[in-house]
Amino acid sequence: MKRIKTDILVIGAGSGGLSVAAGASQMGPKVVLLEGHKMGGDCLNYGCVPSKALIASGKAAFGQSHAAAYGVADVAPQVDYAAAKDHVHGVIAQIEPVDSQERFEGFGVEVIREFGHFISDKEVQAGDTIITARRIVIATGSSPLVPPIEGIDTVPYLTNESLWELRERPEHLLIIGGGPIGMEMAQAHVRLGSKVTVIEGAKALGKDDPEMAKVVLENLRAEGIEIAEEAKAERIENVDGLVTVRTEDGRSFTGSHLLVAVGRKSNVGNLKLDAAGIETTRTGIKVDAAMKTSNRRVYAIGDVAGGLQFTHVAGYHAGVIIRSMLFGLPSKAKTSHIPWATYTDPELAQVGLTEALAKEEHGSKLEVVRFHYEHNDRAIAERKTRGLIKVMVVKGRPVGASIAGYQAGELINLWALVLANNLKMSQVAAMVAPYPTIGEVNKRAAGAYFSPRLFESDLVKRVVGLVQRFIP
Repeated sequence: MKRIKTDILVIGAGSGGLSVAAGASQMGPKVVLLEGHKMGGDCLNYGCVPSKALIASGKAAFGQSHAAAYGVADVAPQVDYAAAKDHVHGVIAQIEPVDSQERFEGFGVEVIREFGHFISDKEVQAGDTIITARRIVIATGSSPLVPPIEGIDTVPYLTNESLWELRERPEHLLIIGGGPIGMEMAQAHVRLGSKVTVIEGAKALGKDDPEMAKVVLENLRAEGIEIAEEAKAERIENVDGLVTVRTEDGRSFTGSHLLVAVGRKSNVGNLKLDAAGIETTRTGIKVDAAMKTSNRRVYAIGDVAGGLQFTHVAGYHAGVIIRSMLFGLPSKAKTSHIPWATYTDPELAQVGLTEALAKEEHGSKLEVVRFHYEHNDRAIAERKTRGLIKVMVVKGRPVGASIAGYQAGELINLWALVLANNLKMSQVAAMVAPYPTIGEVNKRAAGAYFSPRLFESDLVKRVVGLVQRFIP
């Protein structure tokens, strides 16, 4: 066996692991990075990047068939599903060099293309190499969860990992799971010409604010997506080459292809964590606020830590532990300022507390302000007036923001900044937004907070009256 020693060992070359390796190696420590599969992890190869690329293909097709409102004749799009997948793989290929082994070796990182597992509290074996490290970072991510539905092994099914190799457009795509992945892929495929049925055991987009989710779901149904809620899959059958999903309440749905999108599971199975004394929970590796495991030498970040499973969260975790590992500074992760977005059309975005959670936490101190897209001039010009923003405010400071509408994923950035820096609504209101932009939606929401204080206040009117009377 080959033996090497290092300051920092990173297991997993996804978003979090690459961020740690790049940041740490450029500040002096010796870094070893293990990756037994593809550099870039799930986000680049199976998740964020390919899904947004396919969504873009669907958007282009939809634009051709819905142009009449802009004075351009509608045409039936000629969709080449295989070519759309070529576009997806082309996008991946363009981004790949940023996450490549060569680039990280250029930073001074020693990259070993093997899976690793613990053999002691500070040693990891990867192939024929044993690495001893002062600090170890587990960033192995997550994989699609396939639930134990009766009969699922009797039919071919897709996950977000295998979908991108499908070259023939599904005639009728069944999707089990009405979360962000399921709804994004449902809309992309219906726009590319497939019939789509989403089968959700509870409420579609159930983790988001119901008022906001309703805006999105109404539009998806209007585009022709069948969304069956409270439909828990009980049995799956292969009937004459077609897939039939039967639910607990007696409903059945038959299609040509099946996509399973019910959630994620943390990748911990092959790490042999017991050898390092690392505890796990139902959702992943147990960590404290500093992202440390029960083994003081070992951190776990990103999806494998079992919290919010987003690429940007993994990158955030990387920054948290770099401050701790490299500079010895106290550093803790928090979630109150973490935004997320679902890239349907219209988009759905959230940061901080939803209205329901804010009411539960703050009670009568909470104020909720709303502004609808239909009052935004740029949205009118773009024919994108379906949507609204609402901001949860306590004593003049936002504690959460929810947006459903055009460019919601872009608009939520401002509120993430506000929450991260504990800013006030007055500071948002002081911002000058160029006209006409969708971004004015944010400023107008802040204006909606101050309007009653200014225009419905007897005190303000008396003060203004006195100024007009006595000051020349």
